[in-house]
Amino acid sequence: MVTEFSRQSPRILELKQHVADLIAAGEVVQRPASVVKELIENSIDSGAGIITAEITTGGMTYIRVTDNGCGIAAEDVKTAFLRHATSKLRDALGLEAIGTLGFRGEALAAIAAVSRIELITREPGIDEGVCLNLEAGDVVNMSPVGCPEGTTIVVRDLFFNTPARLKFMKSDRAEGSAVASVVLRCALSRPDVSIRFIKDGKVEYHTPGDSRVDSCVYSLLGREVEAGFLSAESSDEVVSTQGFVSSQAASRGNRSYQFFFVNGRAIRSLLLQSALEQAYKNTLSAGRFPSCVLYINVRPSDVDVNVHPAKTEIKFISDKSVFDSVYYAAVGALERVDAIGGIIDNDFRSSFVSEPSRLYTSSTRNSQENTVSVSRLPISKKTVFDNPNQTNSELIAFSSELRTPAFRVIGEALNVYIIVEYHNSVWFIDKHAAHERLHFDALKNSDYVPMSESLITPVVCRLGHEEVSVLLENAEFLDKLGFSAERFGEDSIAIRHIPADIEISETESILSEISSQLGNNGIIESSNLDKIYKTIACKAAIKAGRSSDSRELESLAAKVMSGEVANCPHGRPVAFEITKTALDKGFGRI
Repeated sequence: MVTEFSRQSPRILELKQHVADLIAAGEVVQRPASVVKELIENSIDSGAGIITAEITTGGMTYIRVTDNGCGIAAEDVKTAFLRHATSKLRDALGLEAIGTLGFRGEALAAIAAVSRIELITREPGIDEGVCLNLEAGDVVNMSPVGCPEGTTIVVRDLFFNTPARLKFMKSDRAEGSAVASVVLRCALSRPDVSIRFIKDGKVEYHTPGDSRVDSCVYSLLGREVEAGFLSAESSDEVVSTQGFVSSQAASRGNRSYQFFFVNGRAIRSLLLQSALEQAYKNTLSAGRFPSCVLYINVRPSDVDVNVHPAKTEIKFISDKSVFDSVYYAAVGALERVDAIGGIIDNDFRSSFVSEPSRLYTSSTRNSQENTVSVSRLPISKKTVFDNPNQTNSELIAFSSELRTPAFRVIGEALNVYIIVEYHNSVWFIDKHAAHERLHFDALKNSDYVPMSESLITPVVCRLGHEEVSVLLENAEFLDKLGFSAERFGEDSIAIRHIPADIEISETESILSEISSQLGNNGIIESSNLDKIYKTIACKAAIKAGRSSDSRELESLAAKVMSGEVANCPHGRPVAFEITKTALDKGFGRI
């Protein structure tokens, strides 16, 4: 029986102001990092030369941003917290050439709607300032106060009145890392402003504000990153690009150190990312990415920043002009290096310990052998791989008396393929693919116990604040894979154990891949587990081109010829057969 629903339309009512404010807050204020970003951008727009941002407990209970900017007039203080109230825009024409970071007039109202706020501000030349207190957007108190010139805003108890939002927040450590990442981008965007960031009482960043990009990069990203950068620039009558790009030797395992700024605004842009990486095409190995700190300047009228509430995405009138500017800036930097005979191979040796530093103690976590001799293999009658044309007579046979396969390894070709003679056929086995599958299956086994190696000197990987936080949230999962990790500074982790078959130089790229597969709440989705296992299995597998000893060849051949290994994790076959008949035909014997 089908119920007929009423055709009467529901009445259209205007939302209450409080509800509208909460909806706006949801667009602008997603987490503490959103608040800090908006407040620092307001401070920059106020003309401040010195800004201090401070948080505790990840910013959930306490955020304070102080500046020495122009302050707010006493008569404008209450107005500043109304929706769409702004000092940065006067009419529709202003939208065609926005030159400030903020302009919507939504930030303060959105933040106030979901927190408790204290504002202290004084204009230059005015004898006293004013203090304003708000709770959930409502004014609680306003009074005169003695204070320095500039503005201080304290935000307490974020989302105290929207408990449904609280459950989507991550740990204090994760939220604090997100704030640190935002402050870093704000500080990089303005080398002429001294920005200090304090987290739980400790100074994490402090830029000099001397207008020098290199000193700003040095103070925020560290000596090693700054030393691996090359000066880059390109300009024409439409767009100009200046800043730094990394040398090929200083590439990284992820894109976390790609920073783009358009007219002083930190943005995310696939266009700019593509332009940068196209300049490095065919010069970096798979899984390696360039870094950059690039400042792109265009006419304000040639860019639309009003496409996203958080103002992190923009549109250009001419994508090609901007793409070319970034591309040629990077290419020019790399060509200048080539023209003078190259630079010293700065491969971040402080981040990666040398090969002799490894302690080859593969029994650290598991004393059992990870290879099995042919004589220990069980009897099996599986096919080599699924082949609809294969008959029962082609099943692989074993000798039940000797418990060894009835095949013979007769050599290795090109240090890649194992050559096996079996009955009236010759089989070629891709040893990397076979070994990769063995690792993949082992990792998927719930009883898997990793064999890892201790390192005399830990591997220090700089992955970015949020990536580090997510990995540390999943330290138990890393341990299951054979890694032991601990925090090393704000944006780095120290690795003291790595899986036994992993090269040290692969550590950062593997961890970067793992972090990229973690969910928003630091939980690995089941659909992404295979991607992680495939990455580790590929890195751990015997490399093509490396000579193998006879025991290794015999073991891998036994796994394949028994049918235990049929395809690599990506679905490609690990072996193929050439029959004696085919060989005889090739030599004209039949």
